[in-house]
Amino acid sequence: MKNILVVGGSTGIGQSLVGDLCSEYNVYSTYNKNIQSDFTNVTYQKFDVLHDSIDDLQLPDVIDGLVYCPGSIVLKPFHRISEEEIIDDLRLNVTGFLKILKAIRKNLMKSEQASIVLFSSVAANSGFPFHTQVAISKGAIESLTRTLAAELSPKMRVNAIAPSLTKTPLSSSLLNSEAKIDINAKRHPLQAIGDVSDISKFAKHLISSDSKWITGQIFTIDGGISSIRK
Repeated sequence: MKNILVVGGSTGIGQSLVGDLCSEYNVYSTYNKNIQSDFTNVTYQKFDVLHDSIDDLQLPDVIDGLVYCPGSIVLKPFHRISEEEIIDDLRLNVTGFLKILKAIRKNLMKSEQASIVLFSSVAANSGFPFHTQVAISKGAIESLTRTLAAELSPKMRVNAIAPSLTKTPLSSSLLNSEAKIDINAKRHPLQAIGDVSDISKFAKHLISSDSKWITGQIFTIDGGISSIRK
């Protein structure tokens, strides 16, 4: 079986993806604070993206896929955002990923055609109030996706998924009452909040050889909010 590294695979979309992948792949999943799930064919290792060295991880010689799941949701007026907060967000979303990619580049090159999946946000290309911090880091992810897709082809494919609000532990403060859930659902043309499986199943598709002719793309999975007005 092929080997897939999921960074941040113990909660939210990452956890769902590990569950989707483990029946068909050998999955190497990192976690930081969250409890690991009881899946087969999954090797869990503790790893803090911001502070730990990737050299501490035990990884296979050949890695066929990399999915980078860490992220943050900080919503507030732009004038209340500090320079340090922006830098911290970029470290988590962008430079943390690059650190890992550099470290395992040779492992990925040994694959017949490796697939890399990143996560953006609908806020990167749609103007929402109080989303400045999200838009900065996820906008960088989208530009990085295209640049790396060009640089790493044909040996590696690089794509990103841009979800709208999805029910995960990360978004719990935005969905912690029936009223909030109802209001946020009605903002979307499909009148629903995203489910982690909506995103993880598509990420699995991008990892698979069924997507062997897809690279440099940003796939928006957002209940229609970025392109439909009702």
